[in-house]
Amino acid sequence: MPSTVIQSIKYDPATRTLSVWFVPGNRYDFDDVPPQAYAAFRKASSKGRFFNAFIRDRYSYHLVEQSQSG
Repeated sequence: MPSTVIQSIKYDPATRTLSVWFVPGNRYDFDDVPPQAYAAFRKASSKGRFFNAFIRDRYSYHLVEQSQSG
C-alpha cells in the first residue's frame, strides 16, 4: 500500500470498524464504515486523498494506539 501518510488499513465487517495506521504508527478506529467505503478505499490509487475526501470528518473515530517514537 504505497502512501506517505497511511501505513495500513484493516476492516472488520462484523463491527463495521475501519482501522487506519498512520505514519509513524498511530492507529485510529473509525466506526460504522460501510463495506463499500472500505472496498473503495482499498482500490483508491491515492490512499491519503481518498481518506481526506471520504473517511475523515464523515465517521466518528478514536485513537487506539499511539506511536512510541518521537
